[in-house]
Amino acid sequence: MSHPTSPRRTLATVAVAASALALGACSASGPTAVDPNPDKPFVLAGVSDVTEIAQLTGPGAMNDTAAVGVAGTDLGSMVNVGEKTFFLFGDTFGERDPDSIGGQGGFWRSNVAAWTTDDDPTDGITFDGWHVDDVGLAAALIEGDHDSNDIGGEVTKIPTYGFTVGDDMYVSYMSVSHWGDPGAWDANHSALITSSDGGESWHPVPGVRWPGDSNFVQFATAHVMDGGSDYVYIWGIRSGRFGGVQLMRVRSERSAVESQSGYEYFAGADGATPHWSADMADAVTVLEGTIGELSVMWSRYLDRWIMTYSDAGNAYIREGATPWGPWGEPIELASASDYPGLYSPYLNPRYTSADGRTVYFAMSLWGPYNVFWFSARLDRRAP
Repeated sequence: MSHPTSPRRTLATVAVAASALALGACSASGPTAVDPNPDKPFVLAGVSDVTEIAQLTGPGAMNDTAAVGVAGTDLGSMVNVGEKTFFLFGDTFGERDPDSIGGQGGFWRSNVAAWTTDDDPTDGITFDGWHVDDVGLAAALIEGDHDSNDIGGEVTKIPTYGFTVGDDMYVSYMSVSHWGDPGAWDANHSALITSSDGGESWHPVPGVRWPGDSNFVQFATAHVMDGGSDYVYIWGIRSGRFGGVQLMRVRSERSAVESQSGYEYFAGADGATPHWSADMADAVTVLEGTIGELSVMWSRYLDRWIMTYSDAGNAYIREGATPWGPWGEPIELASASDYPGLYSPYLNPRYTSADGRTVYFAMSLWGPYNVFWFSARLDRRAP
């Protein structure tokens, strides 16, 4: 499906040619060492050359997703496992009227996942395979109950992010109980599933979940080195798109990840000294606002943390001095006027230019209800 052009959009062919000159080996680096100094100046001046490169899923996409029964899907957060990158998609429909708007259709699965070894993001991402059923169609990692929207059961299970611990993959999901007005929904809980065979099979992690009314329903994750130990940092938001961000961490060990007591919650800081609590009630908000589906990673170009998210129909990027902030003012990454119905701009540290200045991201558009691939250049303030 085509989208209206606008002055803010650039030609993908131009951006691809320019980006290819600077592209290095696209591999995710190791854990980022946490610098707790909150007094570093903000250096992100803006973004430029925001470019729609390719459509990843659905009719007319660069990938033949119809072959695996995917006509419409959304989200597309990413998790890197060795040389593979998995794309985690939300509610997926294999049959969809071409004139449909948004998430609807037949052959509904609550989630599906594709994987790739494509290490060149400049021309889009080619999928190598999918998590499939016995007949080769994209299958849910964990299926939702598909209850009616109005009975208080479980409508669906939506994957929100993933991470790895050694060879084990973990994916967080939210159990949605009710879809409300645009940007609003209710959740029963969030929880984890895991795979120890490269994504071939998936199983729930027993005993680890967060309440549906908590601030840890939708996740973004990053691997960090904190105090000499490997951790997974997890930024959390509520169900819907109308709350701020809180932060928790867990040691990068299977025993910790698979135990509720392994999680600690950021409870504030005294200068450069953060405080962590085993009690979720002690968690403090690290970024106020109405934050939608988010993504966080370390930018080696800026030497700062960056966060992308959707808010009121636009996509924004912010920089953070530390994982808990302070966070700079929001900078528009993509606007609703150029990309109506945009949401869930997801970054991946694997997909940047060699110097880190150009970042690539997946973003969903509600109208065609599919996932698209974008790039943007980070503009740094002069010293």
